[in-house]
Amino acid sequence: MKSHKSIECLIPCKLSEIDSARQIISIEIDALTVLHNQLDVNFVHACDAILSCQGRLIITGMGKSGLVGRKIAATMASTGTPAFFVHPGEAGHGDLGMIVKGDVVLAISNSGNSDEINVLLPVIKKLDLPLISITKNLSGRLAQEADVALTLGDFEEACPMGLAPTSSTTATMVLGDALAIALLEARGFKSEDFALSHPAGALGKKLLTHVSDLMKSGEEIPLVTGNTSIIEALFEITEKRLGMTVVVDDKNRYGVLTDGDIRRLLTTNQDMSQPIASVMKTAPITTSPDIKASKALDIMRQKKVNQLIVLDNDALVGVLALRDLVQAGIN
Repeated sequence: MKSHKSIECLIPCKLSEIDSARQIISIEIDALTVLHNQLDVNFVHACDAILSCQGRLIITGMGKSGLVGRKIAATMASTGTPAFFVHPGEAGHGDLGMIVKGDVVLAISNSGNSDEINVLLPVIKKLDLPLISITKNLSGRLAQEADVALTLGDFEEACPMGLAPTSSTTATMVLGDALAIALLEARGFKSEDFALSHPAGALGKKLLTHVSDLMKSGEEIPLVTGNTSIIEALFEITEKRLGMTVVVDDKNRYGVLTDGDIRRLLTTNQDMSQPIASVMKTAPITTSPDIKASKALDIMRQKKVNQLIVLDNDALVGVLALRDLVQAGIN
């Protein structure tokens, strides 16, 4: 196998391409600096309009502006601001019915003269919907008719021909992020709220999954009495497949016996017909059904056990196994 060095020697070194990339990045950084420096009170007005919205934030834009708008809508929706994207062309052919009184419209157009968006303006006004615009400057029709006009500022596109949206789409994306996070902070949006819209993600599982969601309960619990023989307990462990059994004595005190315990007993030639109470572990490690599963996992790691008995007001309600936490993606 060739080394990385030998592979690199086969690839022509084109420093000019690296220099070009760095120049493009510098141009886009300069565009963000312009955006940063020219933010004004209109940003506050835009936030206020969205915060007071009784409906949804409707985001629209054509072409590359539309693609950025979709991302902004997704970020808004996942951070506490109900939002969705409406394609302006489709809106003009029926999808405008998705927009109702109480909504706020955020329209994106670099020039401010997108025909597909401008044809919607009379309807937006007729519905008396607050209109926020994002344009490069205030010269276009969209900015002039908007209730709140946000501008990106005067900068060059990174495209050397000045044709492909590059710096402008980057600045629009960043402005959308700034709006979303400002709204998040104003709403007091917490990680638990974020998890509600991301239940399938790692954070959602960590914050939303509780012991009660994963524990074995009812007849799934391996359970024997203290006078059960060790060999009979082994049958219960094998049948329930949790690698242990809970033991309850005549005073409703709990203990545990694991398959590892039984293997160790076999190596010492113990009488397997003796009552399990004589060899079980007393004072087992327990947890509550209401705590987060991630917290239960921390307990398992700290105590170096693979199962926890779940008690609710000192009553046995379940058994939580490490393998169930792993299968659920809790880490």
